[in-house]
Amino acid sequence: MSTVLPPRVTPRRKLPDALTPASLNAAQRRTVHMLASLLLDYPDAQWQERLEVFEASAVSLPPAVAEPLQRFLDRAREIGASDLQKLYVTTFDLKRKCSLYLSYFATGDTRRRGTALVTFLDAYRAAGWEFDADELPDYLPAVLEFSARSQSEVADALLSAHREGIEVLRAALEGMDSPWVDVVRAVTLSLPKVDQRTRERVLALVSEGPPTETVGLSLPMPAFRKTGE
Repeated sequence: MSTVLPPRVTPRRKLPDALTPASLNAAQRRTVHMLASLLLDYPDAQWQERLEVFEASAVSLPPAVAEPLQRFLDRAREIGASDLQKLYVTTFDLKRKCSLYLSYFATGDTRRRGTALVTFLDAYRAAGWEFDADELPDYLPAVLEFSARSQSEVADALLSAHREGIEVLRAALEGMDSPWVDVVRAVTLSLPKVDQRTRERVLALVSEGPPTETVGLSLPMPAFRKTGE
């Protein structure tokens, strides 16, 4: 049989194995979310100065989530500050499937994105908080901070509603062997197990990517503060 012709069929792309949720109490879950919120932010000079603080928080957690967080911190030190910053930009700013903006996975740069962003703002306000930062309100580190600080069921609902995006991000980072995959793993370990329907939607997004209709979008976003402060 000739092997000159290219194959007519290829294996279907697999998702990384679903992670079994870690056994965490409410306080530990909040710690995971706050730590992940900080570790997924841009690693500027202030971020670098807080590595020991991040490590102290990580070792206080159960091994299931402490180990991936510690792996990330070890790799961050090994890579070095300057190279880590460059890697952050090429990972999260230049790769569509590595977006840290949760609604982007479902809406892409389409007209629906604006409505999705307003939904995030409304969710924060419904829980008694105001979003007051330079980033867009669906920025994953901001959502994780909201979950950690508010202890609100609204935060749980936001994360659940955008679980597909989190899993697509994890799959993309897994494929790149990115150091940040361990931070996203820790987040997914803190969330309920993904069901089959969600896995199918994630696989579709992994294969197709976010929608690509381009529209102008400029929303001035009002630091996180509780309403009335």
